[in-house]
Amino acid sequence: MCGITGWADLSGEAAPLQVLERMNDAVAHRGPDAKGVFLKETRDGHYSVGLGHRRLSIIDLSTGAQPMHSTDGMVTVVFNGEIYNFVELRDELRALGCVFVTSSDTEVLICAYQAWGSDCVRRLRGMFAFALWDAGREQLFLARDRFGKKPLFLRQDGERLLFGSEIKSILGHPGARTSLDRQSVYDYFQYRYVPGPHTMFSDIVKLPPGSFAVWQAGRFTTGNYYFPPDGQQTRQPFVGSDADALRTFTEILDESVQLRMVADVPFGAFLSGGIDSSAVVALMSRHSHNPINTFSVGFEEQEYNETRYAREVAKQFKTNHHEWLMKAADVITLLPQTVGFRDAPIAEPADVAIYVLSKEAVKTVKMVLTGEGSDEILAGYPKHRFEPYAHLYQSVVPSWAHDGLIEPLVNSLPSRFYRLQTLVNSFGLRDPTERLPRWFGSLTRAERDQLVAMRVADRPVDSRPFAVDKGVSAFRRCLYFDQTSWLPDNLLERGDRMTMAAGIETRMPFMDHKLAEFVASCPDKYLIRGGEQKWLLRQAMKPVLPSSILYRSKIGFRVPVNLWFRTSLRAFVYDHLLGQDSLSREFYRRDKLELLLGEHVSGRHNHEKLIWALLNLELFMRHYWR
Repeated sequence: MCGITGWADLSGEAAPLQVLERMNDAVAHRGPDAKGVFLKETRDGHYSVGLGHRRLSIIDLSTGAQPMHSTDGMVTVVFNGEIYNFVELRDELRALGCVFVTSSDTEVLICAYQAWGSDCVRRLRGMFAFALWDAGREQLFLARDRFGKKPLFLRQDGERLLFGSEIKSILGHPGARTSLDRQSVYDYFQYRYVPGPHTMFSDIVKLPPGSFAVWQAGRFTTGNYYFPPDGQQTRQPFVGSDADALRTFTEILDESVQLRMVADVPFGAFLSGGIDSSAVVALMSRHSHNPINTFSVGFEEQEYNETRYAREVAKQFKTNHHEWLMKAADVITLLPQTVGFRDAPIAEPADVAIYVLSKEAVKTVKMVLTGEGSDEILAGYPKHRFEPYAHLYQSVVPSWAHDGLIEPLVNSLPSRFYRLQTLVNSFGLRDPTERLPRWFGSLTRAERDQLVAMRVADRPVDSRPFAVDKGVSAFRRCLYFDQTSWLPDNLLERGDRMTMAAGIETRMPFMDHKLAEFVASCPDKYLIRGGEQKWLLRQAMKPVLPSSILYRSKIGFRVPVNLWFRTSLRAFVYDHLLGQDSLSREFYRRDKLELLLGEHVSGRHNHEKLIWALLNLELFMRHYWR
């Protein structure tokens, strides 16, 4: 895993080598092991292409340096990520006449492009973002993996294209003058993250997951090569018995874990003690002669502390286990730093915990496997049980009864009923483009407009997370939203940015597209059966994991900010949101903001997610716009 950056420029305002090096060094944390740059001049002597690379060496430590060139010098690439089927592809390409001089997956990528052109991305099994200069066609080809595990940001301005693994690289170019995108701020209040393709910076966007882009002679075009199958009515259905489904699922998951254990450096796993990370550790143990290194983070507040479950799994599989405790003081110390690494407000408190864990884990390993993506592929959230009933609720309960009676009554209940409040509030939203984000505790549009004083013109909602085929069920539509919005724009950004900030690579076996495609082919009963969620995974792990892990209540890596906002972080929150130095207070109606803070501190309502979002917006403003 690495960091990439660069440009393609026919504007006639060529930037010098020092600019490319500055852009490259802006993401030095992503690749502390090595760096390299490549410049290509146009016929008139101006640089038209600049490619920069920072390397975190995981595979082929001695000969995998980048930018890497084809043997004929016609193709140059900078690549971030891993191609897990590179050995299989290398054998196929050798049969086509390709000659390899390294053992790296990067060279396989170059040869795959030379053999298959833009279709090469369809053959890659892995996580990736890359920029490839094709000198013969004089074009820059960029691509991003199917689910968006690896980031790629773009700024297109006339005849100049800037790109980077992180926004800070793009901002290192003198032509990247930008400002706060107030429409994205407005969207942030509703989602608690900025939905793609937009960012908090005007004119800087994300290349969507499963997409590629081509820059040629100043002309920039994009295309899609993949959409998650849960949104497709034509997906090939699985036909077989329960035993057949379990056997196939287990085989693909086991292969996915084994492929991600290929590395030339020490590696391990993040272990929370939940079923997802525990399953990963269990399968890793099958394929390792040495004990697996496992890492957990906990909290002094015992109702939030899962380390005892992680210890149980570590003991069963005889791992080299490491634990750390995170405290409220860590939020005050680390949150401004992590906002800077994210180039955006930190959407979830767990981001900081993952950064703490990564900083400690990197002392022992350079790569870890995680359980990320299991809930979004296998239906692990409570909303997956309830979303199919939203239409039934709305057909029985008229809008006037919900808005005037049921919702006010439920919202008047104490904060311990927050899950019921989320359920009822979501059921009342008849527009799925509003309801699906609301399940994750965001604001409705009406709630946003009550709190927010700023007004901007509404821009069209990005259709991709909601564009499912006709006939796709509400259940699958919910999963599709998770896979095309919640994952790439929030959780996967967290997984990438917080671990790469510490110089450590993360690999996610549950995010394997072959696994996702098999699960999508299965009938719904294989995901939820008799109220049991992630049925396939639980059944597959029954012979391996104890029932205390398989069937314990889902916590979801919660950080106790709910308690901290009432106690040790109270002054920190009030100072940042209501103090004289606040840069974001102009966005809010002060009376509404004071009311919600008071409700939370008193314990009447739990506004932890909203307060976290507002606090992080302020820290983001201070980092970039002070």
